[in-house]
Amino acid sequence: MSHSTDRIPMRVRRETGVPLGHLGRRHLLALAAAFAGVGAARAATAPLDVVATTGMIADTARAIGGDAVSVRALMGPGIDPHSFRQTRSDIAALTRADLVLWHGLYLEAQMEDFLARLGARQPVVAVGEAVPPGLRIAHPDYAGRFDPHVWMVPDLWRHVADGIAVALSGARPEAQREFADNARALRADLDRLGRYARDTLATVPTKARVLVTAHDAFGYFGRAYGFEVEGIQGISTESEAGLARIGELVEMLVARGIRAVFVESTVSERNIRALIEGAAARGHEVRIGGELFSDAMGLPGTYEGSYIGMIDHNITTIAHALGGRVPARGLNGKLAAGG
Repeated sequence: MSHSTDRIPMRVRRETGVPLGHLGRRHLLALAAAFAGVGAARAATAPLDVVATTGMIADTARAIGGDAVSVRALMGPGIDPHSFRQTRSDIAALTRADLVLWHGLYLEAQMEDFLARLGARQPVVAVGEAVPPGLRIAHPDYAGRFDPHVWMVPDLWRHVADGIAVALSGARPEAQREFADNARALRADLDRLGRYARDTLATVPTKARVLVTAHDAFGYFGRAYGFEVEGIQGISTESEAGLARIGELVEMLVARGIRAVFVESTVSERNIRALIEGAAARGHEVRIGGELFSDAMGLPGTYEGSYIGMIDHNITTIAHALGGRVPARGLNGKLAAGG
């Protein structure tokens, strides 16, 4: 009789060498069963203590978990997850948590070894790996790795939301119905955001659909909405931007008459400024089309400090800067066009 890894608990899979990158939705469902007893030791009225690595995961976990969870994000606004290293206080929070949610897909590159060790003793789930392998973009520099920036497309983030709901249900089975109801409402919001993205970005003239940013975080965005994407740095901000790459992009800006480039909230503007100055030296004016949220959300308490607001901001800013027809204040009436 054959034995599927679908039914092997995470800690056993780690010990037997099944890599995290092979975990998909079926494995997350199996994980829920493996977690079935996790919440029993805590009073049912105590919120589930959840630690998430990124703000996008934390915001989604709060939306699905509601009052049944207490969620802390390790990485706040302006923090680059590619280079983030856990502090002593982070380690303390992670080891005390009932459930740790991280993205995976090589996003938290500096934390992978620590999280793998932590997963041998408590529930640790790489929720980004709920995105089916067939929908992922292969990493150009690392065999068997993928572009982690799946949150840029709401249709892909639905898979991650489903993975988070499964993980929460496994850790707190008695709240499964509440989690399912909240996840259903969130999926409706993500569907609405996805429609807004498709409709709004389709109004950008075809010739203008070139997105130049500080690093290559918008590959999924480009594939989903028909944009050519050019990042000065690679998928990870750990990669170096050479003079040759900047020169190549300056040539493209001038030759194709591209008028707007974009800075990112988690990446220095230095290289983008170099592009603008290089184009100016060639007699071509390029402006900053706006600041995009790539690897982190906006400030807590702001609209852009939520997943929906972050993506709405990006869509509205890009479409406005590149000549699309944008609603006056974005999807939910909370953004000035191009703001």
